[in-house]
Amino acid sequence: MLLDLNRLRGQREHFDPQFEPAAFDPPDDDYRVAGPVDVSMDVEKAGGEAFRVTGRVTATLQLECGRCLDDFQVAVNAAFELRYVPAIENDGVGEREIAEDDLTTAFYREGSLDVIDLVREQFQLALPMKPLCADGCRGLCAVCGANLNRTECGCAPKWEDPRLAVLKSIVKSRET
Repeated sequence: MLLDLNRLRGQREHFDPQFEPAAFDPPDDDYRVAGPVDVSMDVEKAGGEAFRVTGRVTATLQLECGRCLDDFQVAVNAAFELRYVPAIENDGVGEREIAEDDLTTAFYREGSLDVIDLVREQFQLALPMKPLCADGCRGLCAVCGANLNRTECGCAPKWEDPRLAVLKSIVKSRET
């Protein structure tokens, strides 16, 4: 959904769009949108060609567990505050120090703000570093690949540290 910034009637406008999961196709590699996405945002002029966008995104995302590879859902309730300025082409000449304000600055093109891109960015920021279906997730067996949350596989790890082989032979010789 493109929001035409040139058509803002006043200094501040409120928008409450709702998006279906199909609006985010093709799905991202890290997550899938599992239900409707609600956005509540205020857009106001911030001087010159800049705009200030504040709001909240609520949704349910489906992730894959980093240990057992099962799918699970996580609720997103993310607040945002961004400053949008027109995108300019950078020829790469010159350097500039990044200021604190630059961390909350985004860009719009041709007088339009892409709300779907804004929401995708909020989803990425809300994702956990390592998605886990549960804190106690036991993962997959390294030998047979069984999901250890559902079954006990009975496999014993066969790998032994070769650096300890000498110590193991000493222990065995003392036992006999």
